[in-house]
Amino acid sequence: MRSYSSPEIGLRPGECVDRFMEGRLRLIQSRDGYRFSIDAVLLSQFVTIKPGDLVVDLGTGCGIIPLILLLRRPVDRVFGLEIQEELASQAMRNVLLNGFGHRMGVILGDIRSLPMISEYADVVICNPPYRKVRSGRLNPDQRRAIARHEILASLDDILRAARDLLKKKGRLALVYPAVRITDILVRLRRFGMEPKRLQLNYPDLESGAKLALIEACLGGRPGLELLPPLMDQGDFSILSRA
Repeated sequence: MRSYSSPEIGLRPGECVDRFMEGRLRLIQSRDGYRFSIDAVLLSQFVTIKPGDLVVDLGTGCGIIPLILLLRRPVDRVFGLEIQEELASQAMRNVLLNGFGHRMGVILGDIRSLPMISEYADVVICNPPYRKVRSGRLNPDQRRAIARHEILASLDDILRAARDLLKKKGRLALVYPAVRITDILVRLRRFGMEPKRLQLNYPDLESGAKLALIEACLGGRPGLELLPPLMDQGDFSILSRA
């Protein structure tokens, strides 16, 4: 485990700074490598956050989800866990760039061997890899491949980590392909987490659902709320640079 605490806020070769949310959020990202997508943004909008919550983001990437939560939601503290050194560095520099050093930390570590204590978080959030290792073309860019395919962490690894991190009645929020929704609902119950909220995202009125936003409660009672459909990018135009 390595915790980033005081790196210089500078750009490495191949990086740039983008501005989002009318310029309120500045984000260091790779020009040609891994970049965040609308999936992460929708998840930050969907997750239930209560005042004072402590949130852990598994596979935080450049830190986009925690940063949006810190800007828009009443979280107390957020920790991002990231296995790729380059992305962990970007995340910590983004924390400092946006002035959240006192409320967010970034840990370089592996979901499969958690460097955090059990029953620690009120909320765990994750935008996991969507594809099994032997499905679809593997991206030649290792950073993108790890983000898209279950190379370093399977869905079971993620759910096991979330179960260990969450306090009793804590919440897990994920975004996943709609075509794999059965996989995730079945597995959630296997790990003691009851699906409580589900929202499907549609690209347009003529297309089938693309994404499923799912929130589960550790040790929760049965009862699933099906939310109204979410069209396109929802309330966000965040992907447009300010």
